[in-house]
Amino acid sequence: MTQSTAAQPTPPTTPLQLSATAYGWLGQFRAMASPCEILLGPCDELMARQLCAAAAAEAWRIEAKFSRYRQSSTLSQLNQHTGQWQKLDSETLSLLQFSKQCFELSDGMFDISSGILRKVWKFDGSDNLPSDDAVAALLPFIGFDRVELTADSAFIPAGMELDLGGIAKEYAVDKVGQLLLELSASVEPSLSLVVNFGGDMLAVRPKPNDDPWRIGIEHPGKPDQSAMLVALCAGALATSGDARRFLYKDGVRYSHILNPKTGWPVQDAPRSVTVSAPSCVMAGLLATTALLQGQQAKEFLQAQELKHWVID
Repeated sequence: MTQSTAAQPTPPTTPLQLSATAYGWLGQFRAMASPCEILLGPCDELMARQLCAAAAAEAWRIEAKFSRYRQSSTLSQLNQHTGQWQKLDSETLSLLQFSKQCFELSDGMFDISSGILRKVWKFDGSDNLPSDDAVAALLPFIGFDRVELTADSAFIPAGMELDLGGIAKEYAVDKVGQLLLELSASVEPSLSLVVNFGGDMLAVRPKPNDDPWRIGIEHPGKPDQSAMLVALCAGALATSGDARRFLYKDGVRYSHILNPKTGWPVQDAPRSVTVSAPSCVMAGLLATTALLQGQQAKEFLQAQELKHWVID
């Protein structure tokens, strides 16, 4: 049995930046291939700098631990030692248990083992589609129901790969939000707080006077432009769509949202789905699962009884 080890954060390529705003402070940095922002209400500069530094450090820690792009990450180590039982730390085990719940609740559509399909799918805006045989060759290695979990270990069948890209950023948003809430509670218990990682966000506290934050939802057909503004006082927002990752051939647009059972892009799904939920992980899960429903996306969202916005 092997022991998975936690990766250590590496120095960021772009440092944390802090600037004053009309409502307080804005901290900016990059993590998980996304621009990250921490919005704070009025407080002294030292506190703002300390809170933003703590937020960035936590985001970089999670990225270093769960990125599939880093050979030293805990996730990469798991994927490099498949076919045998591996010891897990409590955080990694918790994420895999949550992933199992997502798999079961979505009837196998939300599957963190389907990331292996990236070996044949390159969503770069071109018309390069993989062959049927290339896709079919990977299907035997997909199916999270084949992963075994115990109280402290995991068994991943040989040849399979796990990819937490579908939940890691949302998980980081929730973890950073909780950290900022705890750090500010004894000093500024009413400090306005928002965590925004590449459009996935959590409003920990509203603006002063309980004014809502105004959040722009990106237009899938016009990147860098907002399709609508959403008012958010508290809670999370997450968006899933094909604005930036797709293929286009013979008049057909192929979304990067792949059906893990067929290995091919889901057809007739909305271009973008945004969900509001108590946590960013929940919002992200529901937004992605909705897209995986294809034509039934709107019906699926209505059944969840949560606020949502769909762009076709």
